Formats: sequence, structure tokens, C-alpha cells
Amino acid sequence: MGSVSLTGKDSIILDGRPIVDVGDGDVANLEFPNDIVAVKTGKNGNSIYAFNATGNMSTLTLRVLVGSADDKWLNSRFYEYKNDPPAFITFDASFVKRAGDGKGNIAPITYTMSGGIITRLPAAKENAEGDTEQAVAVYTISFTNADRSL
Repeated sequence: MGSVSLTGKDSIILDGRPIVDVGDGDVANLEFPNDIVAVKTGKNGNSIYAFNATGNMSTLTLRVLVGSADDKWLNSRFYEYKNDPPAFITFDASFVKRAGDGKGNIAPITYTMSGGIITRLPAAKENAEGDTEQAVAVYTISFTNADRSL
């Protein structure tokens, strides 16, 4: 018999605040844009492995409802940085994915991030043909450190 993975009721917490005013589709997407190890093979098959500190970095993309409490809070946090960069307190975050095995057992997969900052303001659009994207604000938050635990 094969294995199963049932997922749902995931949570995203930024600075202790649950993010709940999310849109549709991929409401949260956590990516690791850099390799954590650089590998190079040279003459005679000799290999070099070097730790790449930028591999600890992650990018969290959040889709929240335009004008919602979460949108207002994220926007205010962006302007905290813009108005006084040295005084800004970076984000701490967690993204918890819940996976069930079909037998009632749940394995939370927890991503813990620190050193976060919003890297750009959300774009805006107006559409007269019912495009629901106009009601979603997309925030991109870069973190300097991230860990995954099961």
C-alpha cells in the first residue's frame, strides 16, 4: 500500500501576527533562490565543496486582500523601514505546513525565518472585466535566515 499526504490548515505568522486576510491561488509561496553548497570538480576528479551563506536566504510571497487589516499592517511595516531604515526591526516569521498520513497522524513541517524585510510595494490594477487580481496585494518579503524542521 502506498503512502498518502493530506495537507491543509497551514499557518503563516509574521512577528507573532497570524496572516489571515489571504486571497486566492498560491496565498503563500516560500522559495530558496540560492544553493546552500557550491560544488566544483577539477582535474583528476578532485572535488571542492564550499558552504554558500546566501543559501540560507528565502523569499516569501504573500497574496493578501487589498485594503484588509493584513494589507494595512504590511504597508505600515514597509513605511517603517522607508521612513527610518536604521531603526527598522526586521521580521521574524514561521510558515507551518500540516501534513496528515491518512491514519490521523499529523506531521507539522515548520519553516522558521528571520531577518525579513519587504523588498517592494505591491502593484495595483483596475479592470472592468471582472479580473479578481485587482483585489489582491502581493508582498515579497526576503529573509536572511531560514530553517526547516519536521
